Amino acid sequence: MIAHLPRVNALLNLSSALLLGLGFMWIKRRKVELLRACMVAALVVSSAFLVSYLVYHAHVGHVHYQGQGLARSLYFFILTTHTILAVAIVPFVFRTLYLAVKCRYEDHRRWARWTLPIWFYVSVTGVVIYEMLY
Repeated sequence: MIAHLPRVNALLNLSSALLLGLGFMWIKRRKVELLRACMVAALVVSSAFLVSYLVYHAHVGHVHYQGQGLARSLYFFILTTHTILAVAIVPFVFRTLYLAVKCRYEDHRRWARWTLPIWFYVSVTGVVIYEMLY
């Protein structure tokens, strides 16, 4: 069961990225209810990822990257930016969600312009890290 979690985590990250992309598409088309559904689903999927990730690493510990040369440098660059932004995005997501729930749409829009691309980057690079690592 635990051995399958990295693949599950990658699929959860991919699902999050797809939901974020769909949400962006829906808001550009002014389909607010569809945007809302995608964003809530992305939050649920990202939360499931976090739980799965923590369970996996609590059992397995640290996984070392085996690549060498330029691939190793690229891996650590992606991993570093992914990790920093994954931590930083959490309060952004909750603040952006809070503003939407409170119907403060202008403020929500300003925050979402930063939150969405960072969250998307974190989700996509999560899949890239999985592909490079496993």
